[in-house]
Amino acid sequence: MPTPGLHIDPPAHPIEPLRIAQVAPPLERVPPSGYGGTERVVFELTAELVRRGHDVTVFASGDSEVPCHLVPTVNAALRPAGFGDDPSPYFLETLNAVFARGSEFDVVHSHLEWWSLALARGLAVPVASTFHGRLDVPWSRRLLAGRTAEPPRSAWSGDQRPSGLVAISRSQASVHPAIDWTIIHNGLALAGMPTVGKPSDAFCFVGRVDAAKGILEAIEIATIAGRPLRIAAKVGTTPDARAYHESVFVPALGKAGRLVEFLGELDVEDRNRLFAESYAALMPGAWPEPFGLVAIEALACGTPVLARRVGALPEIIRDGLDGFFGDDAMHLAFLSAGVGGLDRRAIRERVVERFSAARMTDRYEELYMRLLGGGPARNARPSIDGPAVRPRVRDAGMSRSAEGVRAGSARRSGGTCSTPTAESPRPLAPVGPGRVPTEG
Repeated sequence: MPTPGLHIDPPAHPIEPLRIAQVAPPLERVPPSGYGGTERVVFELTAELVRRGHDVTVFASGDSEVPCHLVPTVNAALRPAGFGDDPSPYFLETLNAVFARGSEFDVVHSHLEWWSLALARGLAVPVASTFHGRLDVPWSRRLLAGRTAEPPRSAWSGDQRPSGLVAISRSQASVHPAIDWTIIHNGLALAGMPTVGKPSDAFCFVGRVDAAKGILEAIEIATIAGRPLRIAAKVGTTPDARAYHESVFVPALGKAGRLVEFLGELDVEDRNRLFAESYAALMPGAWPEPFGLVAIEALACGTPVLARRVGALPEIIRDGLDGFFGDDAMHLAFLSAGVGGLDRRAIRERVVERFSAARMTDRYEELYMRLLGGGPARNARPSIDGPAVRPRVRDAGMSRSAEGVRAGSARRSGGTCSTPTAESPRPLAPVGPGRVPTEG
């Protein structure tokens, strides 16, 4: 049932509705309350598929809030509850839940990383497997063996369907060039991201407290450039992550003094406000980002990005237009002087068009059709996000409309939020286990 009083756009694609399972990891809720890239993408994709008339079921933690059927795989998301042990048993429970109901769907779309391959081999229905993490692990060649690409006999041939393996960037896929990848960039509902007329002079760093993400380099950039830095980052729950936070990050934070402020893990509304108010977002890590949601979120607020040229970031950031690429902290601090001359409005307009949830969903619909032996989706909808209107939540004891889910979880899901006002901004408030108050 549609939400009463709300206008539902007519279906954008003249294709029959599909029964689609979206399978999320049990680590974060859908949408996540704070940090959680995979789960945010699952939410945005699910919401757009539902808006287009598909019958979607989400396999996720029981505290998830989605605009469709929900099959709980754990009672509550593991990471926010402080779980830091091996999650493999919970992934196996997720697999069992999907195997038990797999025949109910036309397509199963798994976001379980390497566990997805077990679903693809064990289910009789087509499986799309999106990889959100690194693919250059030593044992990856063995698991991907036999999935090499072959040229199709004819366009959209039913005889040679795609493997269903999805990479979220060309960079991510490049480590296995012989594999039959479908490359689909991530997308979010970016049109409602906030902007400000006059940003502050402070940098921001958003992500997690992790050496690979370059959090210490961000502090170094701020110190060299003489600009304040505000860090919104989660602290991991594993023993190694906790040890890095206590023995490496906290001392570095203390040494930086008042120049650096640690905000902990923010909800989505506060995180978006932080992006919008910042002079530039810092992404100085050497980790080869498979995609980089932080980059598109910052750019959608009109905020330039200073980053290392790693992973998929060159597929998102136009050097000299959306920000700058530098070789190290010193270089990025030097380049930061040019940020003030960039066109923040043009930065926002381009990324909202290129990385919308609607555009991402177009590509996944095409993949589903190909997996089922059909042709491409016709009359593809415009790339810019349309109105975020959702039908009613039906399962798992949820009675709120999906529009209410998005409104109530805009602080968590990356949905629309209002532009912050200058009159009385409330303090940014941390959420989740990453909230660690630290004196500067």
